[in-house]
Amino acid sequence: MALTPAHLRTLVEITRHGSFSRAAESLHLSQPALSHHIRLLEEDLGTPVLERVGKRAFPTQAGRILLDHAARALAQLEAARTAIHGLRGRVTGAVRLGTGATASIYMLPPMLRRLQRRYPGVEVTVVTGNSIDIGAAVVANRLDVAVVTLPMASRDLTITPFCVDPLVAIAPARSPLAGRRAVTARELAREKLIVYERGGTIRRIVEEWFRRVDLAPRVVMELGNAEAIKRLVAAGLGLAVTSAVSVEDEVRRRQLVAIPLRPALHRKLGIIRRRDKPIGPALQAVLGVLAPARRQRLDAGPT
Repeated sequence: MALTPAHLRTLVEITRHGSFSRAAESLHLSQPALSHHIRLLEEDLGTPVLERVGKRAFPTQAGRILLDHAARALAQLEAARTAIHGLRGRVTGAVRLGTGATASIYMLPPMLRRLQRRYPGVEVTVVTGNSIDIGAAVVANRLDVAVVTLPMASRDLTITPFCVDPLVAIAPARSPLAGRRAVTARELAREKLIVYERGGTIRRIVEEWFRRVDLAPRVVMELGNAEAIKRLVAAGLGLAVTSAVSVEDEVRRRQLVAIPLRPALHRKLGIIRRRDKPIGPALQAVLGVLAPARRQRLDAGPT
């Protein structure tokens, strides 16, 4: 029996989730149906493509080889499908978009709303993670496009500037620092600081900012969630340094104050995709929605 796209998608989903049950949910199939797909694959190839360790499923060496080719084959099939729909004047297709937590919560929703209004046939799946993992997923073709923190070095990627994301100190509305035009690392070092957990870009940038003046922040809490950090700051339990876009609503409602940093800190975000990836109508629609926002934010952001 020849390999079929349905069987390949089954292998891709089981590997992605590490679980037959979760893969079955994502594909809307029964577990016995998935097991049947894998059995047919293994009979056709004459070798196992998955191995089970406890309750987890992992690809064998043969499975990894098949997955590498399957990703490209499925992408080409999807590109053909969307191109045929394009002949009828309808843009359809699925796009896998990767990004970090800040962009997914505070930047992308209005862009995706515009996309949905203009192209209701385009389905976007958003995957979040740190920039290194997201970049690796784009290189491996598990994601079609991503918005990540730069720099991102890879010969396999096309990188386009997206926006400059300023960082600010945040404090309760009644803080003594509320009226300040700017705050320095030396001044913040005297305050209780609520920081992002290690491994994130903002944490790395802030720590480097303090190291430049041979100081360490007085860390009282470490969290991985921007919303939790904002609530703790508003409760008067410490100050924080975070993305300016993430506190726009709270500043407008006067729940928090945002104080510029001196010297200024910012992140540069970029749009990445594989150089050799075909740009079908669905992916082109997503890139088209991101581009106007990219120009607007770059014009508004600091240099």
